[in-house]
Amino acid sequence: MKILISADMEGATGVTWPADVLPGTPQWERCRAMFTSDVNAAALGFYDGGADEVLVNEAHWSMRNLLLERLDDRVQMLTGRHKSLSMVEGIQHGDIDAIAFVGYHTGAGAEGVLAHTYLANSITGVWLNGARASEGLLNAHVVAEYGVPVVLVTGDDLTCVDAEGYAPRARKVAVKDYVSRYAAVCRTPARTAADIRAAAKEATALAVRHTPVEGGPFTVELEFDAEHLAQAATVVPGVVPSGERRVAYTSATMYEGIRTFKAVTTIVSSAVEEQYG
Repeated sequence: MKILISADMEGATGVTWPADVLPGTPQWERCRAMFTSDVNAAALGFYDGGADEVLVNEAHWSMRNLLLERLDDRVQMLTGRHKSLSMVEGIQHGDIDAIAFVGYHTGAGAEGVLAHTYLANSITGVWLNGARASEGLLNAHVVAEYGVPVVLVTGDDLTCVDAEGYAPRARKVAVKDYVSRYAAVCRTPARTAADIRAAAKEATALAVRHTPVEGGPFTVELEFDAEHLAQAATVVPGVVPSGERRVAYTSATMYEGIRTFKAVTTIVSSAVEEQYG
């Protein structure tokens, strides 16, 4: 049994504001240890439940945040940027039995600690076939096409609520409770590690591959905080204006959909000016 952990940082233990997750800041350096603790706890729980292999895919910012030297020796970690499937890289090779979303968060425009979708700002909303979409929802549709279930989700309490919509059977662990986008009531790392490990052990029983889901076509719509960003996004083939500060595109599969999404966000981020956005 091989488990993939997609590890994001905004939903990690103790994380509540931008400096906690921006590489190079003193707060980021401090929070890396708590992020690593969450991920290691999930891995240990999967091993407790009978997993043979755990691969961790770094999914935050530079994708160079976790402290490899603090992970269990059985764990392997995929670190670094420029991966074909970004946050769920590795799912496409056909040897993954289940995936965990660790340190996840709610989507752009929604309530939740450090809520966003791919870009920290600039995107004010994302919709998938008309439903507001978080990174968790988008990635869940990608992995479903490979027959891989989402078995564990960790983040703030609202992330767990969001996950009920795309992974109702998955075990959920809230490591903090939302107060505002930059404030939360946080549990200690020792407590969250114990909770995550226990949930991952239970989640191992759900690690059963299913028939790949062909749920397309998928229409993705994005709303930005400035019109010039919507205009910039239309450089990507197939992306068209869909409303004020909005663009949309349709893909036959979510494999294609998430790759187009990555292209759009890359183009848009390059069009953001430092002070005015």
